[in-house]
Amino acid sequence: MADQLLKFTDAASERIRTFISEDPAEGLAVRVSVQNASPIAPEYEMALIEPFEREDGDESFDAPGFEVVVDAQSAAILAGTRIDWVESLHGSGFHFNNPNIQPLGSGPLDGPLVERVRRVIDEQINPGVASHGGTVRLVDIRDNVVYVSMGGGCQGCGMASVTLTQGIKQMIRDAAPEIVDVQDVTDHAAGSNPYYA
Repeated sequence: MADQLLKFTDAASERIRTFISEDPAEGLAVRVSVQNASPIAPEYEMALIEPFEREDGDESFDAPGFEVVVDAQSAAILAGTRIDWVESLHGSGFHFNNPNIQPLGSGPLDGPLVERVRRVIDEQINPGVASHGGTVRLVDIRDNVVYVSMGGGCQGCGMASVTLTQGIKQMIRDAAPEIVDVQDVTDHAAGSNPYYA
């Protein structure tokens, strides 16, 4: 079961055993759960739980030196996930390498819907934002939701959300009515030369 559901690196296992040894409670296990399976920013939670905190339907298995508890819904999403403990300049924490949640833009972008959306971006949207030094790039399309990123003068621009909701979204939906939403996945805080600060 442990090999199929979750794998813990030696560093992660050691860190978990340390946390357990520092807690005075008896019978502790590690609950691993998926809080948000979004491909934009998946969120996981790991917590030490006491026996009374277990729930009906939980799956449990032994890992090296500790017990792991996973709820049924999370188990389906976590199958095959590798958990590591990472220390870097940005801080330390558990890192989940989950093969079931593919980051945006990780798969091939092709097909008639992709081509229609690309044409709108290339022929209508980018010429409009170019006057402000901006660009818009198609990142992914999943479940009829278009994910775009903004660069140049659009990255960090105070009017980016207005441009998205009143311009980009409408143009894309006019060309592809099956699109249900357009989401901006730009890191606007990293913009270095926004058109409107």
